[in-house]
Amino acid sequence: QVQLVESGGGLVQAGGSLRLSCAASGRSFSSYAMGWFRQAPGKKREFVAAISWSGGSTRYGDSVKGRFTISRDNAKNTVYLQMNSLKPEDTAVYYCAAQRRAIASNYYEYDYWGQGTQVTVSS
Repeated sequence: QVQLVESGGGLVQAGGSLRLSCAASGRSFSSYAMGWFRQAPGKKREFVAAISWSGGSTRYGDSVKGRFTISRDNAKNTVYLQMNSLKPEDTAVYYCAAQRRAIASNYYEYDYWGQGTQVTVSS
């Protein structure tokens, strides 16, 4: 089992950047594929990015491609989401998730979730 805690959210102006972190506790973090999802009020949970256990494979949602970058540091049990060129439509609660299978982009494929961190982008 793994516990996930997100941090790094906040208020930023459009065009700005933020870096989210997700710290994992528990065993064998390096065996988990990780993902980031987001959910805005009144909207469905949306896939943002995912990374394989080794970091060798990544995947992005269409709305963030070219702007966001997912990475991980297995020595620090942490996964990151670097968000650049932020837009007001990126405003949402961002969730970190983990699962022990191959890299995935569907929320139902993830077994463990953090509590979320709010990102607000002002215009």
